[in-house]
Amino acid sequence: MSADSASTNLTNHFLIAMPGLQDDLFAQSVVYLCEHSARGALGLVINKPCEISLKNLFDKIDLPLARDDLAQALVFFGGPVQTERGFVLHEATFAQDAQPSHPVYSSTMAIPGGLEMTTSRDVLEAMATGAGPRKVMVSLGYSAWGEGQLEDELGDNSWLTVPADPRLIFDTPVPERYPQALKLLGLEAWMLASDAGHA
Repeated sequence: MSADSASTNLTNHFLIAMPGLQDDLFAQSVVYLCEHSARGALGLVINKPCEISLKNLFDKIDLPLARDDLAQALVFFGGPVQTERGFVLHEATFAQDAQPSHPVYSSTMAIPGGLEMTTSRDVLEAMATGAGPRKVMVSLGYSAWGEGQLEDELGDNSWLTVPADPRLIFDTPVPERYPQALKLLGLEAWMLASDAGHA
């Protein structure tokens, strides 16, 4: 692997699993990378729904859900780390009197390029009252890679990468997210042999 590819920052990119990736957790997955640095990477799988709706999740944490647009929304399996915790991926939100880069919620990671990920309960409380960000995806757990681990997997051709398109997360039906992510690269699943080399 060349030195310049090792320093590539894939924050705000999609990782698209190659057909040869047989890991049960990540096969056919699309991961939105919230953070990528020399220390490692953190992301959320955006196309693997759990067997629970957002309304069920809110019931479990004793909050009403006063958002009809979200009542039937699914909760996603974000990855195998901290699966008991909720991670809310959402469009950028700003307090009306705040500085442009000041998040509204108490524990929010602003992702360079647009989206935010919030782990504090206050974003769920805002959604419970009918407020909160308009476009959201709630997941349980997240995906993480240690130092150099993702680079090794990229070198092994386990993943394709492409700059993220928020419409894939918020507006695309779940079964279409994997093929649509490939289309961002001009690819179709049939073009990728399960033992494919570089695409």
